[in-house]
Amino acid sequence: MSLRIAVLASGRGSNLRAILDAIADGRLDAQVVGVFSDKPAAAALEMVDAGRRWAMDARALGDRAAFDAAMGDAVAASAPDWIVCAGYMRILGPAFVARFRGRLINIHPSLLPRHRGLHTHARALQAGDAEHGASVHFVIPELDAGTVIAQVRLPVRQDDTPDTLAERLLPLEHRLLCAVLALAAHAALSEQDGTVLLDGQAVFKPLLLDSSSDTDCLLTQ
Repeated sequence: MSLRIAVLASGRGSNLRAILDAIADGRLDAQVVGVFSDKPAAAALEMVDAGRRWAMDARALGDRAAFDAAMGDAVAASAPDWIVCAGYMRILGPAFVARFRGRLINIHPSLLPRHRGLHTHARALQAGDAEHGASVHFVIPELDAGTVIAQVRLPVRQDDTPDTLAERLLPLEHRLLCAVLALAAHAALSEQDGTVLLDGQAVFKPLLLDSSSDTDCLLTQ
C-alpha cells in the first residue's frame, strides 16, 4: 500500500512539487492525501485538487492553540502515515506536535544542529562555513531541534551569496526529502529516545544523500 502523505506548506510549494513529481515518475510509492496551510493564498494549495486542500488564516483566528487544533483535526481526517512540513513557516504548538509525534518531519536548509531558524544561507556564509546543506528531522516542540534522519552536504564557494547558495541547495533539498519519504515507504522508520530506527535497528548518525549518484540513495556515514 502506498505511503499516505499530508503536507504542511505556507508558500510556493517547491518541496511539494518535488514530492508530486517523484510520485508521478515512479520514484516514490506514495500519495499526497492533503495539503494544509496557514496562508489561504499559498501557491502550494493550487498543486492539488480542491478536495485535498485545507487552509485557514492563522492571524485572523488569533488563537494559536485553536488554529493548531483545527488544522490537526483536518490532518487527522486525511489519515496520513506521515506529515511533512515543507516550507511551513509557522511554529507548531506542543499539542499539535504531541498529537503526531513520531510521524511528523520537517526539511530545514542547514546542517543541523547548525543554524536553526531563519536566514540559514546568510548565517552559513557569515560563519565562514566550508560546507552547507539541508536536514530532514523529526519535529519536536523545540524549533529545528528534533532528531535528524538524513542530510545532504554542499561545498560553499568563495563567491557564494545567500541567493546563489540557496539556488544551488534547493534541488538537493528536494532530492533529500523525496529520498527520506521513499525510505519511509519501504522501511519501518521511527525515532526512540533521540535515535533514528530503521526496521528496528539504530542509526546513530544522520544518513547522507549521495548527491553524486543519479539515484536518490541514502548512505550511512
